[in-house]
This record gives sequence, C-alpha cells and structure tokens, in this order.
Amino acid sequence: MDKLLALRVFVETVDAKGFSSAARRLSLATSSVTRMMDSLEEDLGAVLLNRSTRQVTVSAAGAAYYQRARKILDAVAEADAQIADRGDTPVGQLRVSLPVAFGRRCIAPFLGGLLARYPKLELEVTLTDEIVDLLSERIDLSIRLGSAASLDDVVARQIGTFRRKVVASPAYLLRHSLPAAPLDLAGHECLRFSYGVGQQVWTFVRDGEEVQVPVRGNFRSNNSEVLRELVMSETGIALLPDWLVAEDIQRGNLTSLFDDWSVNPNRATSAISALFLPNQRGSRRIGAFLDFLGEIPGPTYRGDTAR
Repeated sequence: MDKLLALRVFVETVDAKGFSSAARRLSLATSSVTRMMDSLEEDLGAVLLNRSTRQVTVSAAGAAYYQRARKILDAVAEADAQIADRGDTPVGQLRVSLPVAFGRRCIAPFLGGLLARYPKLELEVTLTDEIVDLLSERIDLSIRLGSAASLDDVVARQIGTFRRKVVASPAYLLRHSLPAAPLDLAGHECLRFSYGVGQQVWTFVRDGEEVQVPVRGNFRSNNSEVLRELVMSETGIALLPDWLVAEDIQRGNLTSLFDDWSVNPNRATSAISALFLPNQRGSRRIGAFLDFLGEIPGPTYRGDTAR
C-alpha cells in the first residue's frame, strides 16, 4: 500500500464527507477509494470512518489520525514547494486570502495577468473579511485592511495604505442639514461597518487635533459594498475606503465630507498588511504576488516585503 497516497485519500474523504465526493476530487474510482480506506484501517487495526447508507463520518480515532495526516501532507507539500521556490520562476500552489470587496474590486480583475506571467503558479484565492488562521486553513498569504492582528506565530508586514472617506449622497444632504464639523455627525444616520460589539467611534485627526465622534444609526453590515449601496440609496452617511467610492465621488453620485481630516473607526488604521507564516520568508511565490500588487492601480503599495 502506498501510505502517502492512502493518507491523502483519507484526508480528502474526511474533507469531502464521503467516498464519492473524495473520488471526484482525486479523479479516482469510488471503489478504489473505499478499497484503499479498508486497507488503511486493516493496517492500523482501527476504524477511522463510520459508514452508513446515507453518510460517512469520522470516528474518534479517525479524528486524531486526520490531524496528524494533515500535518504530514502539508509538510510534504511545503517541502516540495520550497524546493521549487528556489528557481527564478514561481512554481507550485499559492493559497491567498483577501478581503471580500477589496479582493473583488481591486485585485480579481488583474489575476489573469499574474497567471499569464507565471504559468507554473497554481493560485487559489479565498474571499473573507474574517481573520483567518493561516496554519489550520492552509493559507500561504493573507491580505488584510486596517489594523492587522498581533500574533506571535505570524509575520505581519505593512505593504501599503488607503484612505477612508466620510460620504453621503447629494439627495441625503439636501434633506438633512449638512454636517459642518465632525461632531455634527452625532445627529445623523450613520451606516456602520460591523467591528464587533460596543459603541463605534469615528476618530478624526487634523494638524495634531483629534476629535472622537460616537456614531449611531439603524444599520450595520460586515460588507462594505452593502454599506455603499445604502449610501447610494440616500439612507445615511458612511465611512468607506477610497478604493470603493472614488468613482462615485468623481461622478457626483456621492459627496465626500471632511476631506481635510483623516478618519478611521475606533482604533483601526488605514494600513494594507500582508500576513504569512515565518517559514514563508523568502518565498518566491509570495514575493511574486506582492510584486504583482505593486503593479496594479489602486491603493499605495510599498512592494515586496517577503524577501
């Protein structure tokens, strides 16, 4: 029995929650997958998978074995990738996590050019606004906006900046009093991004002066594109990134307020950060992706920081 192949088939079966799904992922016959799992269990003398006519579930022994098998497969894949990474051209799989709206609008339109430049690069992109666990979710590089999480086992490098803008539709401003100063926002319907629980404060800074404005409103969302839609529909005032609303402001669909102030929610910053594991320092795959970011229009990037 090819033990490494058996481990891979076992892990895929657990992930896919069934023999047929795992077989499709691996381009194998379902009968081959079941026979290999039978042989693996016989070799170990333990039941790894509970089988029924409706589903396949992992046993207690199988759950423990899965964790170790996953680590072995990841270590083999990383060893292969690091050797391949020594060449001049990025080779192998690169798993990248991007913020949803930022990834869709600012990065996705240019990914085809990256793949055309590096045909041996296998790119997998996940969109999420959550902070991902790079190790457990097998992510090589995570791009985050705002204050990056402080983790002992993760390298966080600032690679660029953006600017947040207070925006409202002209029609909303016609119906309501125009806020002349940041503190006037306390009397307006403010559409807020979900940053957990508690009171949200927009912090304005200008020439060393800082003004903190507790904002309120009847709508919150964890997606900036949804907030943009609400602002466009004349519902209220929002704090949104420039890469999302620059065209709307230029076309006159939105009005930018307090442009002589810099503003961020709570203690967040306007940084763009790259997060990766310490063993990925020097990775040509990560370096190529960060170089690619530095070439596309949009926020101000500082270029490759992984090398």
